[in-house]
Amino acid sequence: MAKVPLYDQNKMVIGEVELSDEVFCSPVKDYLIYDAVKMYLANKRQGTASTKTRGEVSGGGKKPWKQKGTGRARAGSNRSPLWRKGAILFGPKPRDYSYKLPKKALKSAMKSALSLKLSESKLFVVDAINMPEIKTKKFNEIVKKFELNKVLFVLPERDRNIELSSRNIPNVKVLKSDYLNVYEIMKYDGLVVLKDAVKNIEGALSL
Repeated sequence: MAKVPLYDQNKMVIGEVELSDEVFCSPVKDYLIYDAVKMYLANKRQGTASTKTRGEVSGGGKKPWKQKGTGRARAGSNRSPLWRKGAILFGPKPRDYSYKLPKKALKSAMKSALSLKLSESKLFVVDAINMPEIKTKKFNEIVKKFELNKVLFVLPERDRNIELSSRNIPNVKVLKSDYLNVYEIMKYDGLVVLKDAVKNIEGALSL
């Protein structure tokens, strides 16, 4: 079991916490991290891009000129893809871009991403964050203590005061541990994970 410092919300060391080697000290597999991020982004695509084919574009009912004798190239429709205002050839149509990676690969990618952040000293385990009221200024002071440009706070469960206090701070996001994914881990410079959220993450990835 790897031991890391346990901080309070002011980044003062108040003890140590043990992290699972299986989850936070696993080999970093770059290709799995890439695959997981690519899947996440593909699943977010709306897939609503659409163009009109020859059967959908308006006009084109009459042959522009007779087949022979004009000296011009043959033409059967003024909505040919070769013509201005014509149809689009092989253009995009609405489609579903989403797909799924195997569960084993996704878990391995999560372990790789968490292990990478820990090896770079960009993962901080915090005992608790106390926000008795919604105060953006107070929460921003907590953010600045960790000296990260972009930071992701991982909570064991939803905390309305923390969520509302953080929402207007640039490059800061608060996420429940159940919704943690590889894309969010890699998007932010560092992670501030509450101690109880660590247990949830280890429980989910150790199955």
